This record gives sequence, structure tokens and C-alpha cells, in this order.
Amino acid sequence: MSDFAVHPYATAIGAEVTGVDLSRALDDSTWSALRDAYLEYLVLFFHDQKLTPAQQVEFSRRFGRLEEYPFVHGIDGYPELIEIVKEPDEVINFGHLWHTDMTFREQPPAGAVLYALEVPPVGGDTLFANMYLAWEMLSEGMKAVLRQLRAIHDSGTPQRHTDTFKGMKMQHRQGSERQITAHPFVRVHPETGRESLLISPSYCHRIEGMTDEESRMILDHLERHATQDILTCRFRWQTGTVVIWDNRCTMHIALEDDLAAMRGDMGFRRVMRRATIGV
Repeated sequence: MSDFAVHPYATAIGAEVTGVDLSRALDDSTWSALRDAYLEYLVLFFHDQKLTPAQQVEFSRRFGRLEEYPFVHGIDGYPELIEIVKEPDEVINFGHLWHTDMTFREQPPAGAVLYALEVPPVGGDTLFANMYLAWEMLSEGMKAVLRQLRAIHDSGTPQRHTDTFKGMKMQHRQGSERQITAHPFVRVHPETGRESLLISPSYCHRIEGMTDEESRMILDHLERHATQDILTCRFRWQTGTVVIWDNRCTMHIALEDDLAAMRGDMGFRRVMRRATIGV
């Protein structure tokens, strides 16, 4: 595609891709360029897209097999896709704490594709963090300590998700169970071979062999380190935006910035459609 271009979005992470229509079948050279950009920039942003559920599934599957989200019903006819909904009177967003997706699993997903169906004129932004750089910028002493440790990642009870997000189609009554897994703090990307820091503050609150207080000192320090401005970017959504991120080397957070809802008034509605890419 002659107009295809990749524009770095921030110094640490992210790139905007222009000149590509994700609803159409893309040739091999375009797919190769997209894949290279995905591995280089970790998060890709595509504006002005119009995707049916089938087209979103087809595009997402080019990056790997798709899997269902454990606590949320898929949309009708497409169990691989979920809708992430924030209602106007809600304050807490789905994904409102810094996290890497589903680290409570033994094998967290490889990535995700999020498509904006309805966004407010302002607010509802998402921040992304580069966990390659978060690891590389730690001291050698801290790296040596972390290589000896494992952190406990806990999904919490399924009710935690259901009771918080009334606009979401939860499924804990159908047998979803709490999931708890221990992971090392450093992991190696299977495609790039680079090391990255694995923390997930939304799910990780304890370190094996340490007290809660000891764990918090380390985990809080790592969160502050990994989310400093120089390692992140802040993205403003538009209706029709598609974002794909590499879950193997990033964290992200959906900002809670609906001031009207926080003050008891009607705030904004935000609806996204998500596909999760399995390993």
C-alpha cells in the first residue's frame, strides 16, 4: 500500500500507523511491515477504522490464535470478542490500575486488539509503559535481587469483576474460578529475545517468601520506576481507533478521569471491543 507509514508516537513506546485499512485483506508485505512495527514499537495505533466483529477477528488472528476472556461473556456470535463498557455514572474503569493482561495465568496472553466503538470528546485515555526499558534501567544490584524472586499474581474472585463493572457481561456464575500463579520478575520475549520486567500491580501484591510489608516496599518501588513519564505514553482515543499491544513487554492503564461521575453527576460513556491474542 503506497501510503503505508509508521510514525513513532513517543520516545519510549508506541507508533501511529497510517495508510492502511484494516477491514481489507492486506498483502504479505504490508503484514510483514506491521509485524515488524509491532515488535519494535510494542503498541500500534490505527485511526479512522471501520471494523465489523468478523473483520476484527480476522485482523487479530493474523497475530496469533484468539482466546476468550475468563470472566466476561463474548458478544453474540463471537466468543473471542468482549465489550468493555463504562457507563456514565461509573467512576471505576475496567483496567483502572496498571497491569499486564491476565498475569494470574500460567501463560498470560501475547497481546490484545482494542477497537473504540464509543468514546467521550475528552477523557478515557490509556497509558502504556515499555517494560523492556523498565528492566534495562534498573540497577545491576536490583536486577540481581529480582532474578532470585517470584511474585504471586492473583485474579481475585470472579465476583470482584462482576460487582464493580455493571456494564460488563460477566460469567462467574457459570463456573469461572479464581486463578493464582507465581512468575519470575524477568521474562524473555519469545520473538525478540529481549528481557523485560514483569510486574502487574492490578494482580500482583506479594512476593514469595516475604511478608506483605516487605513485598509492598519492592512492588511499590518497581511500579513507580516502570511508570515514570520517560517510559510511557498517553493515548487519546477517537471513535474508530484500533490499538494492538504486545502484552509480553508492556503494561497499561485505563485512566479514571471522569470528574462529572466522581462528583455524582452523569459523566461519559465509553465502549470498546476487545480481542485477546493467546500465546
